Order: sequence, then C-alpha cells, then structure tokens
Amino acid sequence: MPAGRYAPSPSGELHLGNLRTGMLAWLFARSTERAFLLRFEDLDLARTVAGSEDQQFDDLQAMGLTFDAQDGADRTRQSERMDLYGAAIGQLQHAELTYECFCSRREIHEAARAPHAPTGTYPGTCRYLSQEERRRRRAERPAAVRLRAPRSETGAATRFSVEDVLLGRITTEVDDFVVQRNDGTPAYNLAVVVDDHLTGVDQVVRGDDLAPSAPSQAYLRGLLYDPQAAAEVQYAHVPLVLNVEGRRLAKRDGAVTRAALQEQGIDAAALRDLLLISLGLPAGPLAQALESFDPKALPGDAWVFQPPNS
Repeated sequence: MPAGRYAPSPSGELHLGNLRTGMLAWLFARSTERAFLLRFEDLDLARTVAGSEDQQFDDLQAMGLTFDAQDGADRTRQSERMDLYGAAIGQLQHAELTYECFCSRREIHEAARAPHAPTGTYPGTCRYLSQEERRRRRAERPAAVRLRAPRSETGAATRFSVEDVLLGRITTEVDDFVVQRNDGTPAYNLAVVVDDHLTGVDQVVRGDDLAPSAPSQAYLRGLLYDPQAAAEVQYAHVPLVLNVEGRRLAKRDGAVTRAALQEQGIDAAALRDLLLISLGLPAGPLAQALESFDPKALPGDAWVFQPPNS
C-alpha cells in the first residue's frame, strides 16, 4: 500500500517545528488515502538520547497522529536495518558506482572547486586517485564510500530534478555524496532512500530546508531500484517554524516543546489547535482538520512562533 511517513531522530524532545511538520505529513498521507508510517532515524548513536524515542512517540500521539503497523510494530528503527543498507552499498559497489574517499571535512571545505559550485560541494579529489594512491591513503586513515555520480565530458556534475507539490520543480546537481561514512555507518542519504523504498513510501513530507537533497535522493532511488518508482514519489517540502529572531526554531529557544508549554499552561489540545491555526486549518481533532485540508491553501511562508510570557 502506498505510504507517507514521519522520520524524526531520537535526539531529545520534539519542538514545535517538528510537531507541525509531523502533523502536515499525517494530513498529506491521510488526505491521499495512504498509510502513515513512523521511523526513528537513530544511526547517529552519539546524538541518540535515551528515552527520547518513547517521549517523541507520546508527543506525536498527543497531537492526534496515528500510525499504521509495519510487520506488526508501530515503528521502525534504522539501527535495526543495517543489513539492508549494507546490501544497497554492496549493490552500488558491484556496479562500480562508488569509490573510496579519504578527505576530511576541512579538506573538502577548503578545496578548490568548479566555478559557482556551492561551498561544501565535493570537488572530486579522490575520484581520480590511482590504485597506488588509494593504498597509501588507506594506511593513513579509513575511507568513506562515495557515489560515483555522472559527470559530463568537461567534468560538470549532472543536474537532476524532482517535482514538489508546494515548491514546484527542484533542480540541483547530483554531487558525489557519501553513502557510507568512514566509521562504516551508512550515510543518511542512502539510509533514507532504502527505508522509503522498502517500506512503500511514495510520499515524502518534510521541512523545506531539506529540499536541496531531494534530487540526489531520487537519483539514488532510481539507481538502486526502479527509475519509474523514483519518479512517482510525491514530495512536499513545508515551511519551517522560526523564532522571533528569524532563525529556525530549536529546542534551545526555550518553551518550544510540549512538556515546556504544558508547564506554561498550554495542554496538548491547545498546542494542537495553535499549530492547526498557524496552518490556516480549524482548531479541533486532526480528523476534523483533514476535512478542510488543501495543500494549495497552506501558508507559503515560515511561521514565527512567539513564546508565551515573552
């Protein structure tokens, strides 16, 4: 069955921006008669906070989100799917679509790159290493694994596009992005593609700060699986929630989590209503808001949250 999903990282409490995006993902899925799945992206163990998975699940349920079972469970965890990621990386390696990369973040940031290429874009340093150079570099540091993305005869990266319900066409260059980090951990861009495809997710709703990664992920999905299946994915990158200074909302902004607002006298129902009203939807249960939900009527700009008693 086609599905949408919400995929938080269990790195602490969800803030209002997370909850609002989760509600939108639910509304998009249910309004298109899709299943709605919950996945915890917990590959980065250093950022995982004990107990936050259950806390996030409780917060989402308190907002009215319901989830469909996956293999009899109400959630999946990336940390339990390592064999699937390994198989995908092996598939790319077997097809000679990867190469070892020994560059540090600092080296990438400081490296010369093509004119007009964004800072941080991988300049292809290790793409053209000889076998002898690779053997020497392996002795110095472990290698990450990068996708060998297509290049033109002049060395320019290929541009790839996806269609977005809210943003229209999104076009970016497909960089030689990392598919496996140098500690052996699958990279986010690979894991999210594998998870979405193998769980039937064909609708991706998330914050618009992630929009630039969509073309690369769609390209990888086509490589690993079926180009047609990749083309059929519906994307909707939604506006963020900002603080009063115009920056993306974060937990450090204070009373921006359900628990913190509860202490301010704003219970779960009132918080749900606040978020719905910010989307131009009627207050009340999500099922009621679903009746009025129209993606074309959603606000196009970020919502600035004014904390209570500020």
